[in-house]
Parts: sequence; C-alpha cells; structure tokens
Amino acid sequence: MPKEYTKVYFVTGGGTGGHIYPAMAVADALIERGCKVYYVGNKRNMEFHLAQEKGYKFLHVGVSAMPRKLNPKFFYWGLRLFRAVLYSIKYIKKYKPNAVFATGGYVSAPMLFACRVTKTPYVMHDCDAMPGLVTRKLSRRAVCVSLAFEKAKKYIQNKKIMVAGNPIRAEFKTLTKDEARCRLGLQNKLTLTVMGGSQGAKTINNAAVEILKEMIQDYNLQVIFQTGKKNYDELLEKIKYIYPAWEQDGGVVLKPYFDDMISVLKASDIVISRAGSLSLSEICASGCASILVPYPYAAANHQRINAKYMLENGASVYVEDKDFEPNRLREILISIINNPVKMSYLKQNAAYLAKYDATEKIVECMSGI
Repeated sequence: MPKEYTKVYFVTGGGTGGHIYPAMAVADALIERGCKVYYVGNKRNMEFHLAQEKGYKFLHVGVSAMPRKLNPKFFYWGLRLFRAVLYSIKYIKKYKPNAVFATGGYVSAPMLFACRVTKTPYVMHDCDAMPGLVTRKLSRRAVCVSLAFEKAKKYIQNKKIMVAGNPIRAEFKTLTKDEARCRLGLQNKLTLTVMGGSQGAKTINNAAVEILKEMIQDYNLQVIFQTGKKNYDELLEKIKYIYPAWEQDGGVVLKPYFDDMISVLKASDIVISRAGSLSLSEICASGCASILVPYPYAAANHQRINAKYMLENGASVYVEDKDFEPNRLREILISIINNPVKMSYLKQNAAYLAKYDATEKIVECMSGI
C-alpha cells in the first residue's frame, strides 16, 4: 500500500546555496515529521542536483533572474515568468499542498504568485539584513515571515514576523571537530578554510594561493580550499606553479565544491569567506574565527551589511574586496594565529551569535497550517 502522509508541503528556493540549504533544512525537518515534500526549483540550477541527491520529488519551474534593464530580454523574461506561474498553479491543483515554504529569490517567485492566485497559504524566510525584492514585495500576505536579522524587520509589511536566524542542518549541533577532521582525512591541528560560496570567488582565491605555501610551512596550518567549479582548473595551475610539492607535502584539501560543508566548517578554526548570510550562520554555528570579504556587487549591498553586523559583534575581521590582496591577508592571518586571545575572542563571539532553532520554529509555523 502507498504510504499515507499527514500533510503535503511545497518547498521552494534556488539559484545559490543561500536560498537552497535553508529550504532543504526545512524540507528535511518536515519529512522527519511524516510529511510529503515536493521541491520546486529550476532543473538547470544547483537545487535540482542537490534535490536529486536528497531524494526529493522535484517540480521544475523555468524561471531566471529578472533583467535590470527594460529591453527585449525583459519582455522575454516576463513571458517565461508568466508560464512558470501557470506551471506552479498546475502543481498546486495536482498535489494540493497544505502550504508552501519559500526562501525568496527569483526561483520562488512563480510559486508565490501561484499561491496568491489559488489562495494557498505560504511561509517565507529571508536570510539577509536587507531582504530581497521577492521577499519585500510578496511577504505581506504570508502566514508568517522568518528573518535572520533583526534589522530586516523594518522592510517587511507583515504583523507575524519571527527573527530566528537561518535554518541550518541539524548536524551542525552534533558533529565534533575531531569527527569532522577525520571525515576529511585531516590531522588534529590548526585548520584554515578558504571559500567563496558555491560559485567561488577569484579575489579570495588569488590572494590565498599566493601565501598558501608560506602558511603551511611556516605556521603549520592545514588548509581546506573550495575554489568554485569555474575557477578550479585555473587555480590548480597556479598552485602547481607556486607550490609544486603541495600534494606530496599534504595539508591541503582542494576541491571545486564541497557537498559536505558541515564537515568543512566544523573542522575549521579560521575561515576566509564571502559574506552571504547562510555562510555566516554556518560559520557561527561552527564557532569559527572569520575573515569576511563581501562581494561588492551583491544586490542591495546585502553582503557588506551582513559582514558589518559580524564585525560590530566582534565575530570577524572585515576586508573590502578591493583591498584584499596577499600581503593584507598574510598580515591578518598572522595577527590571528600569533594571538590566541584574539582567535578565541572571534570564535566565542561567533558561537554566541549562532542560532540553532530557526528550522524548528519555521516547521512549527508550517505544521499549524
């Protein structure tokens, strides 16, 4: 006999890890409660592959980011959005979800418009200090709006708002540093992670690779390096040129992308990163000292706002992208490594900012619909 589910939910959000992983944390929690979950996203984006790995039933909506200029591409995009809304309405009528959970961004927009048309309840989450356009425009009629930052409340016109942080995966609470390092084949010693989000970051990559050999040999570091898929080959050639013996010496785990970012961050002491909100939530949940280099072209300047929040709370070092070069990075790293009190201060403040119950609060809200 087919399994009987208590309730059916749609979860939607995609394009970047900052939209996908919070959605998946909520999806997992709903499934644990015996609910049927469908993931709504674009099959050309990374959410499709991640949803397949998780075994979610995937519903495709062919939508892309909105063009910033009024030109023929804008009208073509409008037609595609309209078609995606029609598909979303069809999915709602076919599977009859009790409610929809959306993490904002362009991927979730068609389903949210469809919810408005069909009067389907929806819950929204926004991960940034400056909420995105979709959240600002469509959250008014949400049953509840979850936010990662207190300062984001002023942009939301909804009476039911909860500031609970970002939904993060449950293993951030339970995995130990020793276990994480064992998973990655690392020793139990000072560990630096270099990452630029799911897409990578050339500025961060280029500065870090120049001082990689020095940090490993002179300061006994081991390094986890996420390059981003499009930057991997170029960076690998640079490492081979600057540090020919990097593989023989060991101490570097280099990949285009890590599926298991929980182990990466829980294994780390210091993290060099962009300032996407989910990355910051996971850095805090892992109790890491961080060096944040906000992406300067992020929508609504949200990465700078996120990074300054961490800086104001004594949880990170902040560097502008234009100032982030090898000598500056060397100076910052040495100041942290040679000053255990400073490292401990950054770690403790990050851990203090960590919020672990966002997923549970969102799921409680969803379950009540």
